[in-house]
Amino acid sequence: MSAAPPADPAAQITASFQSMLPDLGLGGLLGLAAGYAVRVVGRVALLVVGLAFIVVQLLAHYGVVTVDWLQLQTLTEPWLREGRENFGGWFSRVFLANLPFAGAFAAGFVLGLRLR
Repeated sequence: MSAAPPADPAAQITASFQSMLPDLGLGGLLGLAAGYAVRVVGRVALLVVGLAFIVVQLLAHYGVVTVDWLQLQTLTEPWLREGRENFGGWFSRVFLANLPFAGAFAAGFVLGLRLR
C-alpha cells in the first residue's frame, strides 16, 4: 500500500487565490481609477474653496461684506459632529463587506492618489 504523494503547497495556494483573482483585479483597477479621480477632483475643490475664502476675506477687508465666523461655526458644527460619529459604521460597511475586493480597491486607491 503506497501513500499518496503530498500535494504541492504552491498549487494549493494558487488554487485558493484563483477564485479571488477577478475580485482582486477589478478591485485594484477601480481603486486606481477612484484614487486618481479623488486626487484630481480634490485639487480642484481645494482650489475653489481657497479662492472663495480669499475673495470673502478681501470683501470683508474692504467692508463690502461682514462675516460672522462664530455663527458659521455654530451652523456647521452639528454636521461635522454627525459625520465624525457615523464614519466608523460607514467605513466598516463599505470597506469590510467584501474583503478581497476591498483590499485590492484600497491598494489601487492609494496608487491612484500617488499617480502623477
